Amino acid sequence: MDIKKALVDMEKTAREAGKLILEIYETDFAVEVKSDDSPVTAADKTSDAFIRERLSSLYPEAAFLTEESGDDPSRLKKEWVYIVDPLDGTSDFVNHDGEFAVLIALVHFHEVVAGVIYSPTLDLLYSAIRGEGAYKETGGKKERIHVSDRVGNSLRLLISKTHFNEKEKDYIAARKSAFTSIEPRGAAIKFGLIAEGKADVSYRFSPFTKEWDVAPGSLILEEAGGYMLKPDGTAYSFNRPDVYNREGYFLLNKKENLDLPIDG
Repeated sequence: MDIKKALVDMEKTAREAGKLILEIYETDFAVEVKSDDSPVTAADKTSDAFIRERLSSLYPEAAFLTEESGDDPSRLKKEWVYIVDPLDGTSDFVNHDGEFAVLIALVHFHEVVAGVIYSPTLDLLYSAIRGEGAYKETGGKKERIHVSDRVGNSLRLLISKTHFNEKEKDYIAARKSAFTSIEPRGAAIKFGLIAEGKADVSYRFSPFTKEWDVAPGSLILEEAGGYMLKPDGTAYSFNRPDVYNREGYFLLNKKENLDLPIDG
């Protein structure tokens, strides 16, 4: 597969899926509740069907792992797999706060090699190819991005708008002196903001996020010079039998910020 061409097609597909999402965003859409108590809307389903149809027609050799479609275990034996969250941040979508995104990652065996995060409301696109840097495109302008150099203190922290849990609160409270700002942000936009140096760290201790929530962002952050790591400092592989990120993860501009000291 030509990864550069695949990324162009991923970017175009994400943008077109975003248009479909925005059409539904302006309507009085219904909200269903899935078996895991998470919300789902017609926008999730419409975007999922569109992305799968578009990319499977272009790349029939690739398998899919997506949030809104049944999992086919045959993907585990495939060389190429698309990991897709057709509407990351459904709660943000339902709340009409604008901070939702389309996420598409291309995985070669168990490694993300191309990734896209697209915010339809902001018309903001983050993208990366492994080994070729990370980029941000908005208003027709595309620029290479890089994480900040902040280490140890004066860190800008991002937390989840809708899924901020007690373990995260306690962890942050014990290290409060390290942070100059704590800002709630939605969905995968946190990956992009850290990748472009507008924030520095974010922590998730929840065992309930899944591969499609983080796959493209992990590459974009890495290619910008940052890290997505488990709390023990190791990295996740992708296209796993168990799709849950059960150990949680840290988003870091610098690896030195993995182990912040407790306030003494």
